[in-house]
Parts: sequence; C-alpha cells; structure tokens
Amino acid sequence: MKNVKNISLALVMVMVSTCFVQAQEEIPVLTKKDTIVLSSWIVGVGMNAVDDAGSEFSDVLNFSDNWNVVPHPSRLSIGRYFKNGLGLEAIGSYNKYQEGKVVDGLVVTEESDYYAVDFRVNYDLNKILGETGFFDPYVGIGAGYTEANNQGRGTYNANVGFRTWISDNWGLDFSSTGKWTMNKENSTNHIQHAAGVVYRFGIEKGLSLKGEEKLALINEMQAEQQRLNDSIAAAEKAKREARELAERLKREEEQAKLAAAEKAKQDALQAKKDALRNAIDDLGLVYFNLNSSYLNSESKRTLDKLAVLLQENPSLVLEVSSYTDARGTDTYNQWLSERRVKRTTDYLLAQGVSKASLKTQAFGERQLTNECSDGVYCPESKHRENRRSEFKILEF
Repeated sequence: MKNVKNISLALVMVMVSTCFVQAQEEIPVLTKKDTIVLSSWIVGVGMNAVDDAGSEFSDVLNFSDNWNVVPHPSRLSIGRYFKNGLGLEAIGSYNKYQEGKVVDGLVVTEESDYYAVDFRVNYDLNKILGETGFFDPYVGIGAGYTEANNQGRGTYNANVGFRTWISDNWGLDFSSTGKWTMNKENSTNHIQHAAGVVYRFGIEKGLSLKGEEKLALINEMQAEQQRLNDSIAAAEKAKREARELAERLKREEEQAKLAAAEKAKQDALQAKKDALRNAIDDLGLVYFNLNSSYLNSESKRTLDKLAVLLQENPSLVLEVSSYTDARGTDTYNQWLSERRVKRTTDYLLAQGVSKASLKTQAFGERQLTNECSDGVYCPESKHRENRRSEFKILEF
C-alpha cells in the first residue's frame, strides 16, 4: 500500500513538473525591440543649405537661384535629450553665398562666407504621436547669431525635423529652420535646411508601450509559474525536512561522541600538565652563593630530579632564567647571571637532557623577589633569595 502511494505521489509530481516546464517555455521574453531610448546625448555632422533670397517661404523649392551649399560637411551639432521629451541643442554651421545666387532680394556678384551659431530647445513629437522607435519627429524654437552677406544679425529660430534611427547609436537627421532677423534694417529672414549623420551616446533606455504590455504579461505568467513551483516545493518540503532531521540527529550524535572523546583527551592532558607543573614547582629553585655561579650539592640534586622529568617528557620545553642579588654593578650582575644560567643548563645537558628542551634568559638584578634593592639593608638570607635559577614551562 505504501509503495502505491509513493508511485502516485511521484506521478503527480512528474505531471506538475511537466506543466511547469511547458508553461515556462511559453513565457515570452523582453527583447531590444521592446525598448526605446529615453534620454541621451546626440552629436551630428552633416551638410546645410541656406536660402536667404528674401522671399522667405514663398519660393523655398527654387534650388538653382536661392539655395547655397558647399561641397563638404558644414554643420556640427551637440545636444542633450531628456526623458520628458525636451532637448537642448547647440549648432554651428558654415556656408558660402555663391556668385549669381539671390541674397536679400538681389543677385550677388561675388562670393561671401556664412557663419551661424544657434541654440534651440526641441520637443520629441513621439511623446504625443506615440513611440514609433525608428522614426523620431521633433519641433523646436531657439535663437542664434548669423554672419551672412557681410552683415551680422541676431535671429529668432523655429525648426521642424525628424531623425530616423538605424540602430540605438546611429541615425540620420533632417531638419529645416526658419531664422527671423533681429536687425530688419540691414538683413532679411532666411531658411536653413540640414541633413546629416547623428551618433547617440550616454543612452538611458526604457520600455515602450508595447514593452510594458509585454512585461505585464510576463509578470502574470511568472506568477502562475510560481504557484506551480510552490506546489512542487510543498510536496518536496516534508521529505527534505525529514531527511535533514535524520542527518542532523546523526551528526549531533557523532559530534557529541567526538566532543566527549576530545574532552576526555584534553582533561587527561591538562591533568598531566598540572601534575608536571606541580612536580617542577615542588623541586624548588637552584640557589647560588654570593659572587658565585657554581652549583652546590643541593642544587645538583634539584637539577638531577629535573633532568629525570625532562627525559620522561621529551616534548616539554623549559625556560631556565638566572638572577643575582642587588649588590655589585649592573654590568657585573648581568655577566654573573649569564654565567649562572650557563652552569645550570650545562649541568642538565650533562645529565642527558636535550638541548631543544631548554631556553635561557639572564636578568641580572632586574627582577628581585623582595625589597632588597640597591641601598636597602637586608640580611644574607634575603639576599640569597635573589641569587637563583628558575624554571618555567614554555611548551608541552
């Protein structure tokens, strides 16, 4: 009966998983086509044609008489365009009024240069017409300064144009700008047409309207997938938790055994350390006669017992330190303590102690055990307490 239930549960999980995979395969994905450029910088290079015949918009297609064009790139622009559809653009252009063309209502008899610097505010009509992606119409207004026909003039400008984008970065730009002179006594209004290549950078992209609709669909389908996924997770959770509980209990049991064994080992080691430390402390110190580094018979008996402990515990490392009392100069007492520590360690080495088991320090009169410092009267018994070699466990 139990096997039948397990088989049924497995079949249900397989069916749910199959539905989940099928649903996942049908979910659409967002692509580049679902996005549009929201803001960017745009630079452009191109050609410009100037119609300064004085007829304004009444004869705009008279290319032969009215339009002035130079045979090389003659326009440079840079602009910053924002999410709200507005853009700020600066434009510099050059042209040449050609002999025989109509300028300010008269046929010119010699060539003259044309220079213009313009600033304008554009508005992206896609914000009104709908986002078409590749086609980007715009209108704008602005002001500038033009040097033409040997006359300078400030201008009020209005422009209309469109860009068509080949990719996110590259496109073509076409525009026409009407320029109304601020100096009507010496100059006329004129029209400037432009065509060129534009490059877009510093791009910030977002979803188009279709992209937002697609995203909403994706979110809905993913929510459904999540519900299917939750049903699979719920079916597996109990089995996983039971397995994890059994594994955890087994690990805890093993860890408890290891911890108990390790504690017993550490307790035994600590007990041995304590016993060894007590045994060394019970031996006492090695004391020296005044101005002497020679070992007396009592000191040798102490060192004999210490040598036995070191040989029985080859991993033990001792620090042997020797001292003097405060009588005599510092230099002399330092030298004497060095002699005493050498005598002490030489004796231990002679008894078979390993050199690796001994570290030495000589302190002279720097670490007295009592108040018997320079200039303080003390009986000989107290001075004797400072003439010593001590032993301290460093490693075990």
